[in-house]
Amino acid sequence: MGSRIRTAQKQARELGRLRTGYSVPNQDPKKRPRPVKSKTWVVSSHAEHYVKAAAAAMGGNVERWQPQGNGAPQFRVITEAEQIEAILPPGDPLSQANEMWNKGGCVRRCDGETEQISRHPCLCLAEHGPEWHQLRQDLYTKDKVCAATSRLNVILPDMPDMGVWRVETHSWYAANELAGTVDMVLSGTGGKGLVPVTLRIEPRTRVAGGQTKHFPVVVVEIRGVTPRQALTGPLSTAMALDPAGGGQARAAIEAPKGRDWIAEARGALSSDDVRDLWREASREGAVHAKGTDPLSKQLMAIAAEKDCEGNDDTGGGDEPGPDEEGAYVVEVVEDQPRESAGWPAAAAPGSGARR
Repeated sequence: MGSRIRTAQKQARELGRLRTGYSVPNQDPKKRPRPVKSKTWVVSSHAEHYVKAAAAAMGGNVERWQPQGNGAPQFRVITEAEQIEAILPPGDPLSQANEMWNKGGCVRRCDGETEQISRHPCLCLAEHGPEWHQLRQDLYTKDKVCAATSRLNVILPDMPDMGVWRVETHSWYAANELAGTVDMVLSGTGGKGLVPVTLRIEPRTRVAGGQTKHFPVVVVEIRGVTPRQALTGPLSTAMALDPAGGGQARAAIEAPKGRDWIAEARGALSSDDVRDLWREASREGAVHAKGTDPLSKQLMAIAAEKDCEGNDDTGGGDEPGPDEEGAYVVEVVEDQPRESAGWPAAAAPGSGARR
């Protein structure tokens, strides 16, 4: 086992960006490019083959693209996809701050209470009051207040290479909704494991001051699993990668491929052997640690059948019968500690204990 630098931060390489808009040249060459809101996802990257893979999967034409500022040239595709299947990686994939940028870089980065660069209290709040974020809608004042910036890292499982793609949005409404969704997921998984999601661009409308505003909001939806499954602990990798079309049960029973847990359980000699088999399946990620998945329930039922067979007093076999006082001669075997996960509480020994 190799050694690591204990103080180094471990993070996946960023492969590219998923955007909700793009820019077009301004009619006045002296002015900066004009931003355009997109109804479909825009994929950009320094690597052309990543963008070509996105175009093949989601439609659109690959083009060379020069980001605003002095950034290096990239490639991008304005896709035809309004939603993207993705996976939330382990850890906390969401980073948020109220930010203000100019040609010199980031001049404000605030957590809503303290501006981190100057270490002063929130400047937007002090200058414009609690509704400062609404000034972003005004062309004359939007550069004078921060933007609620959210950066969400996701995995695109069908794209080339191993790494994350960054979704960045400056929507006040998306900032609140993304934080709520991610925090609920983290409360269930503890940041351990993968969670399948769908990224959507949802059109919204807001009426204020007699004006109607239309704007897109990035929405993150849990994909292929129920809230109960997402909140009861980390999902298996097989379930996260293939949750669609009833894949929950199929992934649990078939992962790892080629292993028939049910057949092995039915061929076991005792309920203890079935419990050992469940612990092995738990180590391999084929069952949920709490025993709430379909495979665990089937193994529990088989273990219960084995217990009933062991408690059958109708005779047969080589076991001695009762003595004259109706007592059985048995060997007392103490429970041995298990190194692996415990048997689910719903089927813990006791309901059908062996003599």
